[in-house]
Amino acid sequence: MKTNNVNVVHLNKREFKEKIFDYSLSKEWKYKGDMPAVIDFYADWCAPCKMVSPILDDLSVEFAGKVKVYKVNTEKDPEVSKAFGVSSIPTMLFIAQTGKPIVVRGAQSRQSLKSNIERILPKEEKRFLEKLVSFKW
Repeated sequence: MKTNNVNVVHLNKREFKEKIFDYSLSKEWKYKGDMPAVIDFYADWCAPCKMVSPILDDLSVEFAGKVKVYKVNTEKDPEVSKAFGVSSIPTMLFIAQTGKPIVVRGAQSRQSLKSNIERILPKEEKRFLEKLVSFKW
């Protein structure tokens, strides 16, 4: 499920270990990224994954510069999926700068995905977004 969206990055096992977390060196979660991230575990044949993909594409544009969106193909990189106990797809990890990732299984609505992204934003970002939404134009 390739996307033409430059804000969505497909990761293989090596890239995942370099950019996200090297599960072969440590069992204790330590995110390597420089901003919050969403990781979408998917397969090309998965109908619910195909429903979620364009929503994540849109949200990656909306939250560009605030959240990185990555995809991992479970068929091509089953080791990464296994390391995170992914047994059904789509499964998404919502990763804040600190703390453990939030795991969400199954297709989600746009609002649900957006809410989970907002949960992983730094507090300053959340306050800014709340002010922006409540501003009277």
